Amino acid sequence: MSEIIVLFDGYSTKCTDGIMKANCSCTLIKSSKNIIVDTMTAWDRDKIIHALSRHNILPDEIDYVVCSHSHADHIGNNNLFTNAEHIIGTCVHHGDIFFEKDLKNVEYKLCPGVKIISTPGHTSDDVTVWVETMVSGKSTHFAITGDLFEKEEDILDPSIWKDVGTVELQKTQANMRAYVITKADFIIPGHGPMFHVTNDMRKIIKDQLIVS
Repeated sequence: MSEIIVLFDGYSTKCTDGIMKANCSCTLIKSSKNIIVDTMTAWDRDKIIHALSRHNILPDEIDYVVCSHSHADHIGNNNLFTNAEHIIGTCVHHGDIFFEKDLKNVEYKLCPGVKIISTPGHTSDDVTVWVETMVSGKSTHFAITGDLFEKEEDILDPSIWKDVGTVELQKTQANMRAYVITKADFIIPGHGPMFHVTNDMRKIIKDQLIVS
């Protein structure tokens, strides 16, 4: 059984002078393997080490580093985890060894109950970490999505994700958002706290599909 621990909630705030203050969510998955998802900015090294220590984990004990995509606020501390296999978007490597894995078309299983699926939209190489575990005796699905979902607020206000995404991929992102929210019970977005998915949310996202 997997335990999902959000080490840090992501955030993003537009500043009045055209600058955005932002950092990503950082999530630890404790399972038969130790997995960290999105490693924040290069200025967060000590924060991550301290947060892991509170859960009795050293950086050398991480088996997989998964970055939902390769933007700077999601990859800043990958070099803390040199014993781990790194999955950055759809690129898989360990040190200077790169593995030919077709993550864009095939799910990548990290351990029982934890897999990576391709969810392009924010960038063409986005991935989501999908965790199936038991919560209160019930099978529960967690989707760690990176910036496919910026934050819960972007469900009612899609301009939030569109403004920071790729214009050419908006239709793809809308489709991927609908796919993920249909199946997930909880979503950990790129720049906001984890939220519980409701049927009302699913309907809103479905209505936002871009058909033209």
